[in-house]
Amino acid sequence: MSTHLASRPDVKKAASAGAGPSEVRMAQLNRATEHLDPPFAVVDLDAFDTNAADLARRAAGQATIRLASKSVRSRTLIRRAVRQQGYQGILAFTLPEALWLVEEHPDVVVGYPTTDRTALKRLAADERSASRITLMIDSTSQLDFIDEVVGTSRPAIRVCIDLDASLELAGGRLHLGPYRSPVHTPRQAAALARAIQDRAGFHLAGVMSYEGQIAGLGDNQPGPLLKRAAIRTMQRLSANELADRRAAAVAAVEAVAPLEFVNGGGTGSIEQTAAEHVITEIGAGSGLYGPGLFDFYRRFRPRPAAYFVMSVVRRPSAKIATVLGGGWIASGPPGLDRQPVLSWPRGLRMNPMEGAGEVQTPVLGTAAHALRLGDHVWFRHAKAGELCERTNTLHLVSGTEIVEQVTTYRGEGHAFL
Repeated sequence: MSTHLASRPDVKKAASAGAGPSEVRMAQLNRATEHLDPPFAVVDLDAFDTNAADLARRAAGQATIRLASKSVRSRTLIRRAVRQQGYQGILAFTLPEALWLVEEHPDVVVGYPTTDRTALKRLAADERSASRITLMIDSTSQLDFIDEVVGTSRPAIRVCIDLDASLELAGGRLHLGPYRSPVHTPRQAAALARAIQDRAGFHLAGVMSYEGQIAGLGDNQPGPLLKRAAIRTMQRLSANELADRRAAAVAAVEAVAPLEFVNGGGTGSIEQTAAEHVITEIGAGSGLYGPGLFDFYRRFRPRPAAYFVMSVVRRPSAKIATVLGGGWIASGPPGLDRQPVLSWPRGLRMNPMEGAGEVQTPVLGTAAHALRLGDHVWFRHAKAGELCERTNTLHLVSGTEIVEQVTTYRGEGHAFL
């Protein structure tokens, strides 16, 4: 924190009155990094470690956590998380990434189907990698594609069936949830399992299903009460329907071949999904960073752990400060919830006519009055791993000091999407 900001009466009062660890913690993080020139990214290791332990605690020993690497995108922090008790394996997002990670992580599931011909040829040519990596499939056409690319004289390729977890109502005319797999019913899952079993060169290892309409949608969204009530009703219906259908689908698949794992859920639904008796592991990772989209869940609240910092470069008026950049917008349907969250100093808000911009972000509010040129303004990204697509390095703070500077995937020269 700059000297003049640290001496502000409102900041002093907040600290002395015990305004809460988040307020005091932000002042500590700002002081630890005040010598850095923005833009830069920071991970609060104390919060990160707390969140990692909490993800495993929420699984209550009923399932392990398979770390979703796309939500972290830093090899150093992936290593740090999976060392925690209750973690086992990686959920990668592309095959090239899996081939990169598998050198040090012996159990990697690729969460999405692949058509990367070069990566498939590398996988088929390396027996060790083929024994450690599991590909995601949801149709026999994907099996055909793999055979066309790498032939059939190769090590057996491990595959996992992606079971659609969406809620379908009105005979399928209403679809609530991500559009992922065409495999929705137990009968369809069993048919695909038989097709895998009957084809040489493939080994069925698991079943996965991701209920994004529960795990990825906060049930305490700002706005009308009716909207929150509708979300909660939908999620209850979906959870009950999916628990029955997922159990039936797993039983139908295991009647064809034994399974090594059944993966489900996400950061937002760990307790609920882990309670299903067929689930052996939860794919989760966003909760490690605690991004903005996770501010709106009743069941849990991760500690904010990942930030990016911009510098004040203009004072258009006595009541407005403008930072350079700031518009690190998240993927998904355009909306206010995809904008970054202003975190420090407290009491800042964006100009609704500009929002977070590519080249500048004006900030308003009482806290803006005291900002000077060069002061740091802290943001949280709306989503977790996407922060790392904007920066090469992460500054890791423990206690009140920067203890390490580590590379992101981008910083190591990798763009896996």
